[in-house]
Amino acid sequence: MSEPILKVENLTKTFGNSKDKGVKAVKGISFEVNRGEIFGFLGPNGAGKSTSINMITTQLSATKGDIYIDGKSIIKDPVSARSKIGLVAQHNNLDRGLTARENLIYHANYFGVDKETANKRADIYLEKFGLTDRQHDYVKTYSGGMAQRLKIARALMHEPEIIFLDEPTTGLDPGYRSILWEQILDLNKNGATIFLTTHYMEEPEQLCDRIAIVNEGELKAIGTLSELKELIPSNSIINIEMSDIKPEWVDQAKEMSEVKNADIHDEQLRLYMDSSHPDFNKILEWINQLDAELNTISLTTSSLDDVFIHLTGKDEI
Repeated sequence: MSEPILKVENLTKTFGNSKDKGVKAVKGISFEVNRGEIFGFLGPNGAGKSTSINMITTQLSATKGDIYIDGKSIIKDPVSARSKIGLVAQHNNLDRGLTARENLIYHANYFGVDKETANKRADIYLEKFGLTDRQHDYVKTYSGGMAQRLKIARALMHEPEIIFLDEPTTGLDPGYRSILWEQILDLNKNGATIFLTTHYMEEPEQLCDRIAIVNEGELKAIGTLSELKELIPSNSIINIEMSDIKPEWVDQAKEMSEVKNADIHDEQLRLYMDSSHPDFNKILEWINQLDAELNTISLTTSSLDDVFIHLTGKDEI
């Protein structure tokens, strides 16, 4: 088995001078990213996700632990590590006073790429991301979608081994999101390792080989989508929307033979069922005994969203 491209060991970050009074944003997380995979890194706001990424990409020092890229510690040698990392930040950090081509060449020169090679790569990526016709226009004239494509092109100019995409499709319309992911998948097929954070749950569900979920500074779970789904009580979930749902109905629902577990989330009563074909008549009979008006009832299969809610108690990344 080959050495993972990224290995994180007991990574910890505490903000503040005092160990007693400091805020521990990341609490000793450990994981590996395999070479050539698309790896999702998810968590709600305040989970320690951004802090972890900032440490892994050498933007922030760690309080404790170590990070290895290609088997070498980036804590001991951050300069060497940066040449292996491509980072596409969430915010627009392009130089708006330069043209698209100038942004690419400047980035390549920063990493020591010679002029001839930099220009050849700029030609390739400008064409790949559909920006050739606008390559001499100032970035300040670019739309959000164009700027995002240019940010990815820039991150590739020094040929990194792992690309960090921090919410790459946030704010883009569905058409641009689809185009961008086609291009990202093409990069992955050609050998690039992708480390992804996103607010859109369907993206890691459809695209990632493995997914890690963090919350309150801790790594809650990691695995393939099917492995993560095994962490929730059932693959079949009945969602019931009623007026004035009462907490005691959760315990009552659990007493039914087909119900493995139940909870209330997003103003719905959710029943995790034993069978993929539950007896709806029995469920409706029970609902009729309650002092409530039934609005909707539906059966769904579990999704990454259900896993996320189960592990974090939150429905928003």
